Amino acid sequence: MQNALLIGLSRQMTLERQMDVIANNVANVNTNGFKADHSLFEEYLRSNAHEDNFVGSDRRVSYVQDRGTYRDVGQGPMEATNNPLDMAISGNAFFAVQANGAERYTRDGKFALSSTGQLMTSDGNLVLGTAGPIVFQPTDHDINVAPDGTVTVLEGTAKIDTIRGKIKMVTFDDPAKLTKLGANLYDTGSATQQPDTKSTLQQGYIEKSNVNSVGEMSRMVEVMRSYTAIANLLQQQSDLHKSAIEKLADVPA
Repeated sequence: MQNALLIGLSRQMTLERQMDVIANNVANVNTNGFKADHSLFEEYLRSNAHEDNFVGSDRRVSYVQDRGTYRDVGQGPMEATNNPLDMAISGNAFFAVQANGAERYTRDGKFALSSTGQLMTSDGNLVLGTAGPIVFQPTDHDINVAPDGTVTVLEGTAKIDTIRGKIKMVTFDDPAKLTKLGANLYDTGSATQQPDTKSTLQQGYIEKSNVNSVGEMSRMVEVMRSYTAIANLLQQQSDLHKSAIEKLADVPA
C-alpha cells in the first residue's frame, strides 16, 4: 500500500478514537462530578521506503499515533440544591464510598438516605465516614455538615448537636492516574492515596460536570470535517493510482 494511504488511514483511526472520547464527554455533560477526558497525539516515524537511492532523511515516513487520553481534573461548577444531604467538594479530594464490597471514589455528592438510615449515593453505594458508613437515627433532624465533613444532627427534642460521623475525603498524588470504573466511580489505579487536609465541603450544593459543552461540540465538528477531508484525499490517491495503471496498460508492448 502507498505511504500516502497508510498515513491517511493512521490519521482516520486516531480521529475515530478521538470522536469516541468527545462523544463520551458530551454524553456526560449533565453527570454530577464528571471529569472530561481529552486525547493525546504524537508523531510516529517509521521507514517504509526500501530503495537504496533515497536520501537518508527521505526514508522516514511520519504517521499519526494516539498516545492515549488524559483527564481534566479541574473543578466543575457548583449548583445550589438546598438539599441538606447534597454535598460538593471544593478542592481536589474525592468522596469514599463502598461499592461491591470495596472502597471506591467519586465526586458526585448527590446523596440520600437508605431505608435503614445510612447515607448513600444515588446508585445505592454507602458513603463512608472516617469510622465507617454514616448512619442516622429515625428521630434525627436539622442535619448539618461542617466544611471539614463533620456531620451533626439534632436528635428528637434535644437542643445539643449529636455527631453522626465525619465524611471521609481522600486525595491522590496524581488524580489523573485513577482508573474509571463506570457509574461515576474510580479505583485507585496507580495513584497513591493520602488523607486530605485542604479540601472543604459545601452542604446543599452539588458539583456539576466540568465538560465544556460548546468546546466539545466544536471539536466534534472539527473531527468530522478532518475525517471527511482525509477520506476525500484517500479517494483522490486511489483514483490517481487507478488512472496510472490504466494508462500503463494502454502502452504498446
